[in-house]
Amino acid sequence: MNNPNVRIQSEDFSIEEEIAKIKAVSHKIGGIVTFLGAARDFSKGHTVFKLTFEHYAKMAKQAMTVIREKALAQFNIVDVTLIHRVGVIGIGENIVLIVVAAEHRQDAFTACAWCIDELKKTVPIWKREETPEGKIWVAERP
Repeated sequence: MNNPNVRIQSEDFSIEEEIAKIKAVSHKIGGIVTFLGAARDFSKGHTVFKLTFEHYAKMAKQAMTVIREKALAQFNIVDVTLIHRVGVIGIGENIVLIVVAAEHRQDAFTACAWCIDELKKTVPIWKREETPEGKIWVAERP
């Protein structure tokens, strides 16, 4: 099933559009928390020129869907959207977006933090940094 709340895509996304979509779900929403991951130009002592994200498509989408389902079941939230970009990402560009809506802000904050931590730990998406020293695959998954 193609869930619009879970997406892996090469093109950029609109934070404003994603917030508007989740706000339209319910009038019970009192707080929306977002996490936006962006490409930075420095990592672990190296200048970074660009990033490349590769993924195992079917497993990555499935893992993100599981994160969404668990978040909805474990936290007192109304809805959650998870988006991750793949392919070549320029410095300053968006990489990942998580939007969590809840009746109360603390539930949204807690669920959002859990979602990004789970995504980094469990979703088969790999990052390569291009530096003056060459291409470096980032091994750890914090």
